[in-house]
Amino acid sequence: MTQQATPTRPAPRSRLRRVLPLLITAWLVLEIWLLVQVGSWLGGFTVLLLLIGGALVGGSLIKRAGLKAFSAAVEQSKNPQSEQPQTGTSMTVLAGVLLIVPGFLSDLAALTLLFPPTRALWRAVGRRVADKALRSASPAGTDPFADAMRLQEQLRIHRPDGKVIQGEVVDQDSGPRGPQGPDTTYRPPISG
Repeated sequence: MTQQATPTRPAPRSRLRRVLPLLITAWLVLEIWLLVQVGSWLGGFTVLLLLIGGALVGGSLIKRAGLKAFSAAVEQSKNPQSEQPQTGTSMTVLAGVLLIVPGFLSDLAALTLLFPPTRALWRAVGRRVADKALRSASPAGTDPFADAMRLQEQLRIHRPDGKVIQGEVVDQDSGPRGPQGPDTTYRPPISG
């Protein structure tokens, strides 16, 4: 008699992963409905020109943000000890991408990413979501976003110039080892 293995249930999906397809579908339906409404009000050619103009402005924003990030990286490489201010390029690139995506709701969301008061609000929301994902109890490898946030947190441990300083923990409370004095045995450097 052979014993059958009991089927294992897949890991449950997070609430965001269950709701995200519905939110994207609702967003797309709303974008199409709004495009039809504005097209019937302004005319199809005007809507087409607005969409092309949004794509051009979005591409320009992405190019400008890329150049700004590149110049900040060059400056950081010349003087690694200098404290560089945040360039905010990620928000600008996201705004550019949203402007390129056809639709007026995405354009409105892009504008909120460009203005300083609403940009600060988006940044605070993003930090809160990132902290929540970082603190999630999901094991490594199950949630890609949480894994990316853990990796980013680990990268912050390294020095700004990218060098890692190897060291050894010395317990000051232990003192010399009896009559022979301190422990002077060779210990190879930690590699890994």
